[in-house]
Amino acid sequence: MMQRLFAGYTAVLEETSLALAPVLLIFTVYHIFYLKVTRRYFVKIFLGVVIAFAGLTLFLQGVNIGYIPVGAALGELLADLPYRWILVPIGFFLGFSVTTAEPSVHVLVQEIDKVTAGAIPKRIMFFALCIGVAVAIALAMVKILAGLSLWYFLIPGYVLALILSYIVPPVFTAIAFDSGGVATGTMTATFLLSLAIGAASRIENANPLTDGFGIIALVAVMPILTVLGLGLLYRFKERKSRKNASAAADIDRITVPPAGTGK
Repeated sequence: MMQRLFAGYTAVLEETSLALAPVLLIFTVYHIFYLKVTRRYFVKIFLGVVIAFAGLTLFLQGVNIGYIPVGAALGELLADLPYRWILVPIGFFLGFSVTTAEPSVHVLVQEIDKVTAGAIPKRIMFFALCIGVAVAIALAMVKILAGLSLWYFLIPGYVLALILSYIVPPVFTAIAFDSGGVATGTMTATFLLSLAIGAASRIENANPLTDGFGIIALVAVMPILTVLGLGLLYRFKERKSRKNASAAADIDRITVPPAGTGK
């Protein structure tokens, strides 16, 4: 049991070490020659890196032995049902649920809240990202069931994103295109991708290579659109506020003539 649980763990350790080693090396060199933080603070950072290393290795090991097989099995099970359309709402629900557990999404939302000083509410931004991924997974299931080309989704999506980027406030444009990359994190690239491949492998006239893959591209574009849509709402709200402020200013400029100075 334990042997199967940690099968391939050595490879995961090597991959995580190669990913974290350059960051730790650069920080150490910078600390020695330029930063020169206190020893206590350096130990605190070093312990944080050790904890991150342990967490990443265990997380990736769990993904390899649990998440990917479960996603593939669930996709095959749902595709074998007589009412395959159930893949669409379940895909939407799973896309939303998995995004709530995506670490990179939480980091991005917290950074946005910190930089904007709460001007963009954290909950609203988080909800927009989750909805974007959920819609992307639902569309991916429609694509698999109907045998549609990926271009039918990507080209209109990016064209709409480019148009909206000229309308919404600049801060939303930058956040939107960053959110597309953040949403395609480890959770999406493991569970949801294996779910789509598993479903495509059981559907007639569907190819796991051409129909199962491509889900990451959809996940990359849909959060961009939802965040830009949120920016559009903020733009309309801003214009409405300005209009109300202008109307109030006009009212303030109206003077009432003194009594007895005319009709």
